[in-house]
Amino acid sequence: MDFIPVEVQDGQEFIKTIEWHMMDKTKFFPLSMLSSFSVRCALYPLTLIKTRLQVQKHNDMYSGMLDAYAKIYRHEGVSGLYRGFWISSVQIVSGVFYISTYEGVRHLLAQKHVDSRLRALVAGGCASLVGQTIIVPFDVLSQHLMMIGTVTKSKQNVAFNPLGINLSPGRSKVAITAELTRQIFKMDGISGFYRGYWASLAAYVPNSALWWGFYHFYQDELFKIIPSWVSHLFIQTIAGTMGGFTTTIITNPLDIVRARLQVQRIESMRLVFWDLWREERFRMFTKGLSARLVQSATFSFSIILGYETIKRVSVNDEYRDLIRW
Repeated sequence: MDFIPVEVQDGQEFIKTIEWHMMDKTKFFPLSMLSSFSVRCALYPLTLIKTRLQVQKHNDMYSGMLDAYAKIYRHEGVSGLYRGFWISSVQIVSGVFYISTYEGVRHLLAQKHVDSRLRALVAGGCASLVGQTIIVPFDVLSQHLMMIGTVTKSKQNVAFNPLGINLSPGRSKVAITAELTRQIFKMDGISGFYRGYWASLAAYVPNSALWWGFYHFYQDELFKIIPSWVSHLFIQTIAGTMGGFTTTIITNPLDIVRARLQVQRIESMRLVFWDLWREERFRMFTKGLSARLVQSATFSFSIILGYETIKRVSVNDEYRDLIRW
């Protein structure tokens, strides 16, 4: 029989964390995919801006997050803020595998009575390993599409088009993406679509593990100090946002290395670190950090709001009276 962690508050029993076995999966998966797509659609411009800030050398295109947003919108329109989105949106599929792995590993560890924070840490790392294995080829394509055709401040030369893609006016996104795919395969074979794979694992596995670990840590601590009448869902969204902030600050340099490996065709993580150090010195730790902090905090808040809401909607009837909103 599954162990159900029930806590007592104001004389009432309640479940603080809805576990995997408590949910109706036929409701959970479709709603989870819809929520993930909606959040990614709303926040994609922040992802694009973050990537451009990370890949640019010094500040040869943009001086910061707001400057990047203004210039992209002015010169490229709304569509410029969504370059590569339709390829990136495939992440909703990898998201199903990600969350299934996360919840599955947590469930297995819960049966061995492992501490909830350690469960979240291990499960988050395992989930990212599975998710990145699926999504890296699409990341490589979407990040090239985000950058292709961007120009320096002087507009004297194209800043990014290393594969020589034909960017003639009127060419469709499908045609450009198809040519990009052919060029990557022609130059590197299948391995070209996994360029930066190990850097992605080095960036995202710790990021995912820490994010879920901090989420449960902050959630537990907030439950101790916030009055019992405050919404549990609100506490969880705050915990998610705090977890996102903390994790982003810790892992930012690794994310820059991953982005540059995938789009600048540098051969190793060591060379990327060396190039970053020569270009930026200690600024490498804060390069693109403002955009990434805004993206991470907004994304964390939105994902937890959707994730925990969907879990409540999908919970089996036998547990419904033990759930608080």
